[in-house]
Amino acid sequence: MARARCTFRQRDVTAALKAAVAAGVPVRSVKISAEGSIEVVIGRSGVQDFSTERNEWDDELNGGHQAEIR
Repeated sequence: MARARCTFRQRDVTAALKAAVAAGVPVRSVKISAEGSIEVVIGRSGVQDFSTERNEWDDELNGGHQAEIR
């Protein structure tokens, strides 16, 4: 069984990381897909990401008046 050809280069990952560091952005991790796309995940580790946390105003602002389940 032959190995698949590598779809990304180390220098591409290095350049992406250097760019994030130069911009002053904390890097959490790097994800590389099977197709070779590089995703730099930013943010400090140990800090909660509130973008996905449910907020009491979500239903009001989005028009969905759903009952809260406890």
